[in-house]
Amino acid sequence: MKSLLLSAALLTAFAATAQTTTPSSEAPSAATVATQYATLVYASYADTLAAAQALQTTVADFTAHPSAEGLAKARKAWLDAREFYGQTEAFRFYAGPIDDKNGPEGNINSWPMDEAYVDYVVGKPQSGIINNPKVKINAKALTGLNQRSGEENIATGWHAIEFLLWGQDLSETGPGDRSFEDFVDGKTPHANRRRDYLKVVSALLVADMHTVTQAWAPDAKNYRAKFEKSGTDALRRMLVGIGSLSRGELAGERIEVALASKNQEDEQSCFSDNTHRDIVADALGIENVWLGRYKRADGSVLQGASLRDLVAAKDAAIADRTSAHIASTVKATEGIHAPFDREIVEPEGRKRLQVVVDALKLQSKDFVDAAKAVGIAKLSITEPKAK
Repeated sequence: MKSLLLSAALLTAFAATAQTTTPSSEAPSAATVATQYATLVYASYADTLAAAQALQTTVADFTAHPSAEGLAKARKAWLDAREFYGQTEAFRFYAGPIDDKNGPEGNINSWPMDEAYVDYVVGKPQSGIINNPKVKINAKALTGLNQRSGEENIATGWHAIEFLLWGQDLSETGPGDRSFEDFVDGKTPHANRRRDYLKVVSALLVADMHTVTQAWAPDAKNYRAKFEKSGTDALRRMLVGIGSLSRGELAGERIEVALASKNQEDEQSCFSDNTHRDIVADALGIENVWLGRYKRADGSVLQGASLRDLVAAKDAAIADRTSAHIASTVKATEGIHAPFDREIVEPEGRKRLQVVVDALKLQSKDFVDAAKAVGIAKLSITEPKAK
């Protein structure tokens, strides 16, 4: 049944991509593909930065005058921003500005998170940095505390903000339900520290997103300038990024691990129940890179020389097959039901997730073939970590 569902999806994908990914009569060069990629990366990060700044503004408004309405606005701003950030994850895994040895990715998007490291949880009302007045709450302190003495000791980034906005997810049918009164003096202990913490980590997120955005800014002496001149190596990095996200990270760490454990703690955005959208955004990011295309926050579409066109000039069959598999993957991710923590335990949900995993594995193999078509003999794609 699983293979039939996947085959049907692929047939649909072939039809959907036949008219939109036809290569131009003149094949692009590696340099033009790299330049278009850099343009997309910068635009994606710029949109994410703007969305993070909007989140910071709503957090400032909410913490100044805590209310149920203000909390709802901050939550929506977080969800809106995640739609853009998820698409940027296709720019990882090749030691670029986001995740080289000095990159901020660990401060931006680390997970899974031990909630008790930051704030109270059920059964531990005094736990966390917030409830320990001896710990300073400022940018330097929280950055230093992030992942100290353990990978799950996450103090900054998207998921720290998420936890502060939603609280623990104690429901099988919906997200966390933290009260705005957790931020009101006299209603909950250390409300002032909770407000300060939320403001600081929101500001840190903006600062980190600004750093990676500037690394890809045009007409500057930065990473982008070197990347655009790196020829075939730029293509290799592009393919390593989308291949590693497909296989090792998305299929492996984010879905297969959760399928095996059936544990809510193994879903990425567990507090907001936004994991299904995280997966869709990642799949779209991969498609963006392959097609040389990105739809901006203002609705405009950037389109130019692509990996797809370059591969098609060498082997049209590989290009068409890869395009179809990618389209199939995006469609499969859009079929995941929320909340994700129910999908990993219910039979029909597990089938839907397995279709996504299978599609991701297919396209990761395609990227290896695509690399060979453009003269890259060996593509080192990150595999899932051994458990």
